[in-house]
Amino acid sequence: MSRLVLWNVDLTLVDVSIVTREAYADAFRQVTGRPLVKLTQHNGRPDSEIVFETLALNGVVAEDAHLPRFLDALAQAFTARRGRLAKEGRTMQGAAEALKAVGGLDGTVQSVLTGTIRSNAVHKLEAFRLDRYVDFEVGGYGEEVYPKATLLQVSQGRARQRYGAAFDGTNTVLIGDSARDVQAAKIAGASMIAVATGRSLPAELREAGADVVLPDLSDPA
Repeated sequence: MSRLVLWNVDLTLVDVSIVTREAYADAFRQVTGRPLVKLTQHNGRPDSEIVFETLALNGVVAEDAHLPRFLDALAQAFTARRGRLAKEGRTMQGAAEALKAVGGLDGTVQSVLTGTIRSNAVHKLEAFRLDRYVDFEVGGYGEEVYPKATLLQVSQGRARQRYGAAFDGTNTVLIGDSARDVQAAKIAGASMIAVATGRSLPAELREAGADVVLPDLSDPA
């Protein structure tokens, strides 16, 4: 194996925003006993960060126990709704074809680098049969409290251990839709393909330092 390709999940490969919002509201109610009034924008941030900001936005003083309880509740709430993902969500244009094409490149390992917690990332890709292209064992996920650039390096270490090959900035590519994804790739020294299907404009992605900016994934080449 000579190349590691890491995909962001939400708004790069799939859009399951409706189910995600409902799961957050359910988890918030379970943990705090109160209804969720405001949910912050995800925009490339990990669930661990979103949880704390959501608590603050809704007037809840965060305690040490809040994060693990919230993430457990979020996993349960999302799992309970996984049957709705394919009905109420969608794959982003060209996502399946792009994953298949990259998977066909010799010596390439594909995984995810996502702000979503692992169980939910798996559900999201399984719902659209995209999981068959991805090795989840070497990915980086939203319950891991690292900056995204550090999480990228953690993923490289996991791939190195699993495949017995060296993965560093010279042979790692991140594909994502947010300026935060671009910044993480640049800090970690990896190459960056930005897809303008999220909330970051093409100009913002270029300004952040993306090596390539695509309008979507419709052209696998």
